[in-house]
Amino acid sequence: MTLKRGKVELLLAGAVADRGAGHLTLIDPDSQSPAQAGSMAQAAARGGTDAIMVGGSVGAAGLLLHETVREIKEKTDLPVILFPSSVAGLCENADAVFFMSLLNSRTPAYIVENQALGAPLVFRYGLEPIPMAYIIIEPGGTVGFVGDARLIPRRKPELAAAYALSAKYMGMRLVYLEAGSGADSPVPVGMVAMVKKLLGDVMLIVGGGIRSGETAAEMVAAGADLIVTGTGVEKSQDVASFVSGLTKSIRR
Repeated sequence: MTLKRGKVELLLAGAVADRGAGHLTLIDPDSQSPAQAGSMAQAAARGGTDAIMVGGSVGAAGLLLHETVREIKEKTDLPVILFPSSVAGLCENADAVFFMSLLNSRTPAYIVENQALGAPLVFRYGLEPIPMAYIIIEPGGTVGFVGDARLIPRRKPELAAAYALSAKYMGMRLVYLEAGSGADSPVPVGMVAMVKKLLGDVMLIVGGGIRSGETAAEMVAAGADLIVTGTGVEKSQDVASFVSGLTKSIRR
């Protein structure tokens, strides 16, 4: 039986259908206190973000993760989607999880082993699994190192396209091109365009190095369906206007 799209995935698809693109705010539990994370999510919600992603490459687990999700859900009505680096990144009080495979990892643990260990927990916790392929692009940042990724060179968009097409053929409903948190430059526009052309109806997420609404608009014009901002939101002194600037650019 094919896994049906759940409430959160349908919400994301609806945002794309209504506005042409959607926005996700990524919050790393290891970067601030749970209370501060809740305030960040509240500001992002006022700014127009569609959902909150919670996860990180290191330290995003256990009580800290649980409390961060709790604070976010107390401060907003937005869905909380877990973005786990391993089985330790799961908790029962979120709404959904990007059930993802890091396709260009050299390590089976990030391709399928953590997924096998985590699947029973996703089922037990009643989380909505959203099948997603995760592809790391140069420079890759911490996630590239931790995930032992064979980074896709920025000048080789055909390699990213090949991975993305394989994800589509394997039945993934989302593909995430990630340049790495705090990357100096986002995923190249030409790579985004080539990947989206092959993906068709499969939703394309782009994140890493996106620090302005103008850059987000360029990604959307190239074919991105969902834009993720994390470090940029953390460093912004006015999170609401930062996210609002992104969403206004997306809605043009």
